[in-house]
Amino acid sequence: MLPALLLMAQTMPAKPIDAFEATLNAHESATLALSQWCQERKIAPDARISATLVKGEDALPAPDLSDTLGTDDPGYRHVRLSCGGHVLSEAHNWYNPSLLTPEMNHLLATTDTPFGKVVAALNFHREQLGSRRGPLPGCPAQTILANRALLRLPDGRALALVLECYTPANLGTKAR
Repeated sequence: MLPALLLMAQTMPAKPIDAFEATLNAHESATLALSQWCQERKIAPDARISATLVKGEDALPAPDLSDTLGTDDPGYRHVRLSCGGHVLSEAHNWYNPSLLTPEMNHLLATTDTPFGKVVAALNFHREQLGSRRGPLPGCPAQTILANRALLRLPDGRALALVLECYTPANLGTKAR
C-alpha cells in the first residue's frame, strides 16, 4: 500500500493551481478543459461552458497579427467563459474568418457558444506561445494564470491567436 501512496503523491499536483494548469495543458481546447475542470471540481451543477460577449474592452492585437493569421481583416471576439454563474476565463480571440464555414462565422457573431466549440470540427491543435501565473498584458489584474496560444489547422495554417486570462473562481477563491 505504501508504494502506491508514494506513486500517487509523486504524480498528483501539489497545489490546485498545478492541477488546473495540468488540465488546461491536457486539452487542445480551453473550452473542453474548463468543462472538465468545472465538472470535476463541482463548480456548478451543470458543467456547460457559455461565452458572454464583452463589448468595449478590446485588447490590443499583436503588431504582427495580420502576418500571423494570414489576413488583413481578422475577426475578433472578447468573451467571458462561465460555468454556472462563475466566470472562469476572459478570452481574446483573433481569428481568420476565411478559414471558417459561414455557419461557424454566424455562430460566433450571434450566439454564446465558445470559440473552441464552434470550430472543433476543424480539428485544430494548440501551439503554446507563452504562459504565466498572473496576468499578461490585456488580462484583468486578478488573473491567476494567463496563456497565449496559436490555434493551427491540421495543414499548419494559423486559425486563431488567443489570449486566455483565468480567474480565481477556478480555484474556489474570490477576486480581490
